[in-house]
Parts: sequence; structure tokens; C-alpha cells
Amino acid sequence: MPKRPVCVDGSWVDRILLEGDEQDVALHVGGPVSRAELRRLVADEEQRLKTAGLEAGGTLAVRVPPSLGCIVAMLAGWRAGAQVALLDHRLTTYEVGKAIARLAPQLVVEPVEEVTGRLRGHFDVRTRITPLRGGRPGGSPHVLLQLSSGSTGPSKVIGRTVGSLLQELDRYARLEGFPRRGERTVVLASIVHVLGLVGGLLHGLAAGSQVVLPGMQTVDGILKAVAAGDEPTTLLGVPSQAALLAAARTPPRLPQLRRMIVGGELVKADVRERFTRGYGADLGVMYGMTEAGVIATDLTGAHPPGLTPAPGMRLRVEDGQILLGLPATPYVGPTDPTRFVDGWLRTKDAGSIDEGTGLLTVHGRLDAQVSVGGLKVDLSEVEASITALPGVTDAVVVHGTGIEAFVTVSEQAALDGLADTLAARLAPYKRPRALHVLPEIPRTVTGKPVRNAEILRAAAQSAASA
Repeated sequence: MPKRPVCVDGSWVDRILLEGDEQDVALHVGGPVSRAELRRLVADEEQRLKTAGLEAGGTLAVRVPPSLGCIVAMLAGWRAGAQVALLDHRLTTYEVGKAIARLAPQLVVEPVEEVTGRLRGHFDVRTRITPLRGGRPGGSPHVLLQLSSGSTGPSKVIGRTVGSLLQELDRYARLEGFPRRGERTVVLASIVHVLGLVGGLLHGLAAGSQVVLPGMQTVDGILKAVAAGDEPTTLLGVPSQAALLAAARTPPRLPQLRRMIVGGELVKADVRERFTRGYGADLGVMYGMTEAGVIATDLTGAHPPGLTPAPGMRLRVEDGQILLGLPATPYVGPTDPTRFVDGWLRTKDAGSIDEGTGLLTVHGRLDAQVSVGGLKVDLSEVEASITALPGVTDAVVVHGTGIEAFVTVSEQAALDGLADTLAARLAPYKRPRALHVLPEIPRTVTGKPVRNAEILRAAAQSAASA
């Protein structure tokens, strides 16, 4: 006998996300979108979905590039009481097929025409809704399904309930310095992944802060989006985007730019210094996970590397690992049973908490701690030593049969003497046995560096043959 679908009331979308004065601008995606227009578009899309067969408790996959169409399809699915799985449009056909097989949605929303443009901040798309054979109704109260970044291994299916999303929105609302009503958020992070989705899109809709998707994710495109409005403006993205902006030789004067907030990985000290000096704005950082959203922050860059736990977030450190207190496991389907035990999620991130200040310091992934000849090596320390070298613009260090480093450089001459310089800075057992030069570091769809040794070696071999 088939399972009965788990139905979730979709009224929270109107009450929390779409409420507001009709003429208020909610979004700027190629042009302004008022609250009244957004409500109309969502209602029309909900009717399209129902006509295609979606019922309360049903399942929907949205695979649409950043666009008004993507936002409307997502909100309409939730409003209809469906479980919505978000798939990054940059996934390959093979990856999409695997994701669809795992998630088994009843319907999928996709663009009618193929979209191209690697640095596009948003697209103008028409979407089609396709019923899928073998799709199953939602079997859990999760309204959002996401796949983890897969930077170090296979992706996991992560579920968020309405309660989980609203709790995260409450944490954002209580963060001093996060965008408020009458302000603007230029969202550079992907709106189908947790930072851009909840911290950017959903918080902006809930708080009344205008959400802006830039036309292009180039330096000029980002700065043009900031300059397009007079309201106090926050940039929300990842460290590689902050590094891109910090590298600009003569940044324009943008008094409305209050700060940039980044998450996903550690921020290099020289990037922070160049960004704050060049733009006269703060560079804040956040630590979070797809499983839980925002965990700890330093929005002004006042006390790096220390982070203040987000309001209401329970965390502790046990045996050097950061643990999060959650009411239930965030994982959907089979997973490692040791990840969530007795109400605590093992993050697999190394960290420490200062007993005097309560600040959290994230030291990197636990799997960055390896043994070489019986001696412990922290790969993040090796990585930081390499990126600090003159002419090295980026680096990823992994461990397989030995320590390997994959680097990008500003010019080929930067490689001269690199090994000798490292020899003066690192003990012999910490030094990379192999050093590979890449035109760019492979990244996941969320902007995190890929740390899979096989993928990195394949990129190095491709670069060498080219």
C-alpha cells in the first residue's frame, strides 16, 4: 500500500515571505519586481503546477538558473504545500539524472531553452513543467531538499522543515549589521544553495530588504549593481568573489556599500586588507552548513578569526570537533549514523571556543589532519603557507600517497624558487611531494574549492596537455 503524502500548510509563504505593501520593490532581477507583482506571479505559477498534477504533499524539483522564474517556481511549490528540491542548473545531465533518481520528484521545472553564460548573475528564462514517471509524494515534513556541496565526497540529501527555515530567518533578523527594511542585498551566492537562498533571498523577502541579482558576476557587473541604488547595500557571496573585488586596481567610490559578507571558506588576511582599504567597507564572514544554515558570524571583521555564535544556535567543541545542537537529523535517506547522535550533529569541522570571550574559531576540516611518517600534519597550515607566498593566487593541498599542492599563480615566474621558499617555511615532512600548476582551482557549484585528489589531478593533467 503506497505511503500517504506528508502535507505541510503552505500559508507561511504568504505570511512570512510575500507580505508587504503592494508597491514595495521586493526583487530587482533585470528590473524591479514589486510585492504585488511577485504575489501575482507566484499565484499564477502555483496554478500551472496544480494543472500539471501537483498536489499538497507532492514533490517538485526546480532546476532553473538564477532568475525570476526560479524564485517564482520555488515559492509557488511551497505555497502549494509541496516538497521542493533545488538542483543547481550547472549540474551535468549525468549528475541531474543521478539526483532525480535519488529524490524521485513527481514534477520537474526546467528552462525551455538551454542557457549559457558562466558569469551571468541572472537569466531571462521561460520554464516548462514536466511530470516524471516513478515520482513519489513527500514522505517527510521537509519542505526543502538540497544536496550538500560534495567538495570532499559524494553529496548528501539534506532536508529543511518550515520550522528550521523560520528559525534560521529569526537568527538572521537578530544579527546586528545584517540587511534590514529599506536596505538592499546584492546576492552573489547561488540562490539554490543555503547562503544565497536563506541569507539572501528568503531573509530579504521576510525582512523587507530589496534582493538584487546582478546582471553579470564580473567586477564591473557587481559594482554596477551596487551603484544602481542609493539605499545602504550589502554584498553577499563567497571569499573568491571578495578576492575578485579586492583585486580591482582603482575601485570606484560607493558610499552606499556598507559591507560584504562571505561564507563557505576562510578569508585570506591580504584579501580583507585590500577590500576594506579599497572600498571603505567592512568585510564580514559567516560560518554555516547546508544542514543548519548560519552558525556563527563576524559581520564587521572586528575580531578575526573569532566568530560569535548566531542567536539561538547551540554549539560546543568535543575532541576538537564542532558539534551543533539540532532537534532532529537534517539528513534524508541513508547516511552515516555517527553524524547525528543524541541531538548533536558532528560537523567534521575542527574548531575551538575561547572560554573568556565565547568566540568560535574554525580551524578547517577534520580530514585536513593527516599522518605523515607518524607525524601529524595540518593540511590547512600547509595551504596557508603556500597561499602566503608572493605570486601565488590560490592553492589547495590534499593528501593521497603523499601531500600534493595545486596552485594558481599570477605569472609563471612566481614558480621560480617556490620549493626553496617553502623549504624555509615548512618542516620536511610537511612539504608537498608534488606541486601542480593550474589555470584555476576547480570549484563546486557553491564556490568551494574541490578537494578531491582525483579531480584535481585530472585538471592538472588537462592543463599540462593543453
